[in-house]
Amino acid sequence: MASTKRVLLVDDDSMLRSSLAEQLASAGAYSVAEAANCEEARARAGEGLFEFIILDVGLPDGDGRELCAWLRGSGVTAPIILLTAADTDQDTIEGLKSGANDYVAKPFRFAVLMARIHAHLRSHGQNEDAVYRIGPYTFRPSAKVLLDVNSKKIRLTEKETNILKFLYRSGETVPRETLLHEVWGYNPAVTTHTLETHIYRLRQKIEASPGQARILVTESGGYRLMP
Repeated sequence: MASTKRVLLVDDDSMLRSSLAEQLASAGAYSVAEAANCEEARARAGEGLFEFIILDVGLPDGDGRELCAWLRGSGVTAPIILLTAADTDQDTIEGLKSGANDYVAKPFRFAVLMARIHAHLRSHGQNEDAVYRIGPYTFRPSAKVLLDVNSKKIRLTEKETNILKFLYRSGETVPRETLLHEVWGYNPAVTTHTLETHIYRLRQKIEASPGQARILVTESGGYRLMP
């Protein structure tokens, strides 16, 4: 089962916002936070990490492109999709210059919007500067660090970082043989307790009760990160 992705949805059209939120929720892997204007969006942005953001250009208290630039300046690295009633080359240029990843004109089909979002999520997932949410932690692979809710740093080794990164990107249970191959380059015939040792040490760092794992769990012969 894929990890739940937190989405920030910013649009002053309550009907459109509700419809998108309902469709995202029905997809089964999205938790939606809504905002109707720039002020609400800024407040929401301070609530924690979002995996992607859908942002309307025309908001009652400001321009969505300026809000997009503010989000980028605040350190948001997640994909941002701008929605607009206009569809000109200049609009697209201005939107991309503000830091958006894509520009979608209204009206649009939900399937098309999601296809674009998934494409940007795949690309973002391969970016070493990307930031992820794992349980109560903010995960920064490039810095080899987890930050707890109080911004306290938990340092990770390179192997621990790679284990978490691979499990997060997989979004499902990963067999131990796959992790051994992807992280260490071992073939399935190798007998070793290296992985189990690293999992044990990771749990000591990230679990409130390492003996009863709630974040990094063992499941069906492999390991999975819980949403």
